[in-house]
Amino acid sequence: MTRHPSDAPTPPPAGTDNGPAVSREEFDALFATVRAWGRWSPADRGAWNRVTPDLVRRATALVRSGTVIPMARPWDTSPGPDNSRPALHYMSALGDLEAGEPSTHKDFIAVDYHGKAVSHLDALSHVAYRGQLYDGRTARDCVDAGGARFGAVSALGPLVTRGVLLDLPAVLGCRWLPPGRAVHADDLVSAEQALGVTIGEGDAVLLRSGSLRRRREEGAWDPDAASAGLHVDAMPLLAGRGIALLGGDGDSDVRPSPVEGLHSPVHALALAAMGVPLLDNLDLEALSAAGAEEGRYSFLLVVAPLQIPGGTGSPVTPVAVL
Repeated sequence: MTRHPSDAPTPPPAGTDNGPAVSREEFDALFATVRAWGRWSPADRGAWNRVTPDLVRRATALVRSGTVIPMARPWDTSPGPDNSRPALHYMSALGDLEAGEPSTHKDFIAVDYHGKAVSHLDALSHVAYRGQLYDGRTARDCVDAGGARFGAVSALGPLVTRGVLLDLPAVLGCRWLPPGRAVHADDLVSAEQALGVTIGEGDAVLLRSGSLRRRREEGAWDPDAASAGLHVDAMPLLAGRGIALLGGDGDSDVRPSPVEGLHSPVHALALAAMGVPLLDNLDLEALSAAGAEEGRYSFLLVVAPLQIPGGTGSPVTPVAVL
């Protein structure tokens, strides 16, 4: 495949701020601190069990203007430094396969969605740590070539809850966080205070780093090499607040990872320890603008993954309603 100059990877910034470094021993102690095994039934819905009908009713009461904001990135069929496995889309019928009227047009789509280009939900079967999925289930006993028998996306169903946008560039007065910049617990608290929100039980927390704005203005780069995201020291705060879902315009992890020998420590803590599904690669730019215009950063959030038996996640278009 010929690579065009515009597809060439943009090197990550020379200086990243992803620390402090965390040893595996320190990480294991943190994992034990936030672990929520044995807490809910059904276990493979994890922290989504926190969202009661009462919390859903409270979330619907947040709707004021009726503004509806989808948060999925476009279906990306173009290869690039952040899209090594492009999605597929082609026409399979152009009104020429079926006789008579009406004529029909059909298309085919396919995607290897666990990556950096597709907006998707990670189910609890997506990540194991030290061979164990959430709730202490042995990964090799639960996931094989046929899919997941525990923690599949089909066990989750739809989620309707309160969403909270922590818009870090808006708080810090910058266009975006530089790739490699870690977001710590004190950053989350400062964002709450600045934006007038408080993360609570059953909330979906969305972290905006501004990565999509940076990509549109400066071009794509390899987010595996450097991306803004959460440091592991932020996770006890989120665990203590009782969140149901975590997501962002990246994949929630700061990269390079600050944890020795562990490439996605926030994934391990959220999915395998806390039972909190993840939303990756959202487009939060319109939500950021609407939050600034309306002066509020909490909203009704609807997430409806595809019903894929055995799936480790799903492409998804989360919707915020203000």
